[in-house]
Amino acid sequence: QVQLVESGGGLVQPGGSLRLSCAASASLFSINVMGWYRQAPGNQRELVAAITNGGSTNYTDSVKGRFTISRDIAKRTVYLQMNSLKPEDTAAYFCKSQSTRYGISWGQGTQVTVSS
Repeated sequence: QVQLVESGGGLVQPGGSLRLSCAASASLFSINVMGWYRQAPGNQRELVAAITNGGSTNYTDSVKGRFTISRDIAKRTVYLQMNSLKPEDTAAYFCKSQSTRYGISWGQGTQVTVSS
């Protein structure tokens, strides 16, 4: 398995920004897809954004134009830049890796709270 460590969550006012980081224990080239998911209380975990080892990205509709997923291959880290945050973005955010070599791994999660 790949070890994933998230950081960067916190409390932010509506309209504010946060950047989440997910540091992986393996090379990003050995991971087929890295994704950010979120889960609010009472809701199912949902995909927010994903990036492939080829650099292709996709986003759920509710975050398009506000969130950006990116990566630093040398640092083995994937980022989620979140701008124009809304209260409905409040959730625990999880990093997930999918690898032919290592299987599926999840991070421990980081809390994002958007509130005035």
